[in-house]
Amino acid sequence: MTLVVVAIVIASTLVINYLKKEEIRRVDILVNAIKFQQEATAPSLEVQSLLLTIYSSNTSIPVIILDKNDQIIEHKNISKEYDNNDHEIVDLAKRMAKKYPPIVIEFSNGNNQFLYYDNSKILNNLQYSPFLLGFFVLCYFLFSFWFLRTVKKTDEGYLWAGLAKETAHQIGTPLSSMMGWMEIMKLENPDSDGVQEIEKDIERLRTISERFSKIGSVPELNDMNFNETIRENYDYLKTRISKKINFTLLLPTYNILVPHNKILMSWVIENLVKNAVDAMKGEGVLQMSVFERNKNILIEVKDNGSGMTKYQAQNAFKPGYSTKKRGWGLGLSLAKRVVQEYHNGDIKISQTEVGKGTTFRIIIKKG
Repeated sequence: MTLVVVAIVIASTLVINYLKKEEIRRVDILVNAIKFQQEATAPSLEVQSLLLTIYSSNTSIPVIILDKNDQIIEHKNISKEYDNNDHEIVDLAKRMAKKYPPIVIEFSNGNNQFLYYDNSKILNNLQYSPFLLGFFVLCYFLFSFWFLRTVKKTDEGYLWAGLAKETAHQIGTPLSSMMGWMEIMKLENPDSDGVQEIEKDIERLRTISERFSKIGSVPELNDMNFNETIRENYDYLKTRISKKINFTLLLPTYNILVPHNKILMSWVIENLVKNAVDAMKGEGVLQMSVFERNKNILIEVKDNGSGMTKYQAQNAFKPGYSTKKRGWGLGLSLAKRVVQEYHNGDIKISQTEVGKGTTFRIIIKKG
């Protein structure tokens, strides 16, 4: 793109330089015609007609002719604002001399004349055209790039939203059946630990289905108690990860009240915890902490697992990128979308080192 803009500017500049040389050549012809007319003793009618044609053919190049005493002999193609103002015309001639040195018209009697000239108005305006043209071409390319990228992201968004809603629909059918059988089991043995745990898992599946159904639509941030959302996720996940993982939670002693969507925020937390468990290969120390800093709520998920390389950390949130052999690479990218687009926050890797672990940080604004 840059090469195209540079090529256009260079080509336009070459054309303008050519036009400048052509105007200078026309001025030289005019000077020679004036000199010949003044010194010719008795030019024929044909020669006089030719000289008149040369002089009158200049309809665009500003020309001022002064004698050696700066008296005006002739002027042509200058603005009407200078009419009947000899002093202003002489000043204009001196300004022209700063751009192009005057051409001396030498005569044998010593009464030399000085021809001052400038570019035509059209050529002066054209001098800026290469840069304007380059600017507009650059803007066109940038707009095209932005437009195509936006269309691509929109198409991808619709694709993922459609896939998610279809997944929610497919989960819903067997889930309804499982809920029915669950009610039958509760009638037979309501106090069974197994029944209670299965009921929790069914409720979790219902939550997951609801998460998928919300993708592509703007969620309502109706939940306020952030401590409760984090605590519920911790309690559920702690019983379902390896007993070899020392999983701890650090929460403030007071309730943090911030608008959020419990279902979607639970999804984010679950993704970070599962990534940490995978990084530790089912054994290690996992700590989740929540605290306030300035006007932000910070949630950190820290593990002592395998850590990430610089390349892995840079690409962790990109859709389709995964270090797992059976991963789709959607978890972290969707988590980032939930935090950024729906909760006006951010999620990042605040610290990572190969062989020592990784810390993910979620930042949510309080106000």
